[in-house]
Amino acid sequence: MNWKSVWEEIYRIGASWGLKLVGALAVLVIGLRLIKWVKKRLAGAKKLDRTDGSVRSFLVSCTGVALYTALFLTVAMMLGIPTTSFLTALASAGVAIGLALQGALSNFAGGIMILIFKPFRVGDYITTEKASGTVDAITVVYTVLRTVDNKHITVPNGTLMNAVVENHSAEKLRRVDIDFGVAYSSDTERVKALLIRTAAADGRVLADPAPFAALTRQDDSALVFTLRAWCKTEDYWDVRFALTESVKKAFDANGVEIPFPQMDVHVK
Repeated sequence: MNWKSVWEEIYRIGASWGLKLVGALAVLVIGLRLIKWVKKRLAGAKKLDRTDGSVRSFLVSCTGVALYTALFLTVAMMLGIPTTSFLTALASAGVAIGLALQGALSNFAGGIMILIFKPFRVGDYITTEKASGTVDAITVVYTVLRTVDNKHITVPNGTLMNAVVENHSAEKLRRVDIDFGVAYSSDTERVKALLIRTAAADGRVLADPAPFAALTRQDDSALVFTLRAWCKTEDYWDVRFALTESVKKAFDANGVEIPFPQMDVHVK
């Protein structure tokens, strides 16, 4: 055996692989730094200032995944790893992972649909079948709601895209509907006029459309009148609470009776 030839071959292979390894490590280190710089610049780009924070986060995340994948493939090619076999194995693994994470992928797809079609935005107050609150954050997997008592509710995006969602903040104006029960002996025209006058006296209630009141039900113990008044969306709850209290005071001042539930019993 010619040991000199063996050592020369080992040296040649080692030098070749050493150069490849050094080059691959250099590309890896530089690439990681460049990706970090690109993500930072993208997150602070002024052109994205008008977009929702969730959209910006989604774009930065997707860009990072694409760049990391490209860097990984580049380093693998530099080391001489067959990319065809590698991509085939990666695709097979992706299919297996996809089957195992069907729910997560459904939420991811739901997040993309929400970001594209915007049925609601960060800051909107929404109501679903199981939750309601102000939208605090929209991620690519979950939407976070903040309730009126300051609790966080995490709702999967897939659930939101397949459910009926009421967006209470989508329009600039909202209508306040409140029911009031009065005694059967009350003058209906007088009650309606009193309700409209009380609503119009609140400066937050809009004059156009004008407040409206009508007798809507005849319950067992009371005549039920409905007051409808329009206001700005941000004033909705303040107006509702204020009108409820103001109407009670107006009824007391004008002798309009608010009856208690009652039952007549006839003994034979």
